[in-house]
Amino acid sequence: MDTLRTALRERLGLAPPAPVDVRRGEVVACDGYDRERIEYPGLEGDVIPAFLFTPVGREPLGGVVVFHQHNGEFHFGKSEVAGLVGDPFQAFGPALARQGLVVLAPDAISFEDRRAGVRGVQPDTYDWLQHYNAMSYRLLDGDTLMRKGLDDAQRAMTVLLAVSGVDPSRVGVAGHSFGGTTAMYHAVVDPRCRFAAISGAVGSFDSRRGAGTGILLFETVPGLARWLDTHDLLSAIAPRPTLVVSGTQDKYSLDADEVVARAGGDSITHLRVERGHALDAERFEAIVAWVVGEGAQGVR
Repeated sequence: MDTLRTALRERLGLAPPAPVDVRRGEVVACDGYDRERIEYPGLEGDVIPAFLFTPVGREPLGGVVVFHQHNGEFHFGKSEVAGLVGDPFQAFGPALARQGLVVLAPDAISFEDRRAGVRGVQPDTYDWLQHYNAMSYRLLDGDTLMRKGLDDAQRAMTVLLAVSGVDPSRVGVAGHSFGGTTAMYHAVVDPRCRFAAISGAVGSFDSRRGAGTGILLFETVPGLARWLDTHDLLSAIAPRPTLVVSGTQDKYSLDADEVVARAGGDSITHLRVERGHALDAERFEAIVAWVVGEGAQGVR
């Protein structure tokens, strides 16, 4: 709904998308795709590093920004999406690029190469504190980590559209856990997201609080739960195609079936499995297949 999009943007103080300068870097030839490291400026003059995955030997079908997970591993970001480190069922970059999509995978603030004190994929003792500071310092100024995260997200979409040359009706967002939450809010505030694949991130505030589940620092916005809940976000993405992936034993998705039912409409595809939070082969492959086969088909 345009109403929620406008209200959320205004409440956060989120500026409209603007052109972004991109610095191109090293290109690595891989099996079926090229992986390029790029950088572009963030809202606060910071540098946002990302990997760009481009199919080789074929015209791109579409494009997708993939937001990485959290998992308490602040030393992993874009490199996990690239399949270079971490969980192989987070390696959406290679899997989607081999299927013909251009993929952009940026580091979120305080992850991997956007940590305050170190770079790379080795952990540091104070990683968690830097992530906490990314929220608390902003709260001191009456700002939020969500505003920064969503500004980063819409910059990523601007970059994807600028460098890929793909049809704007065939670009969207995807992510698991923290990445899924980012994708969900981004799709609400940015109509350029023509589809959204959201995994391990669809649970009501009441369900998460009732289970004693931690709330992402990204989502810690004073008063947020008083005027929206997760079903409102899904409703606001409609009628754009949306994939929700959830596990019955996932504390972040305990009532995902109820949330999807409350959102209503026929634009949501829901894959619910009798498992926990971490992705497995079935869910990973289903996300890839949906993004390629339905998401990137374009909204007519």
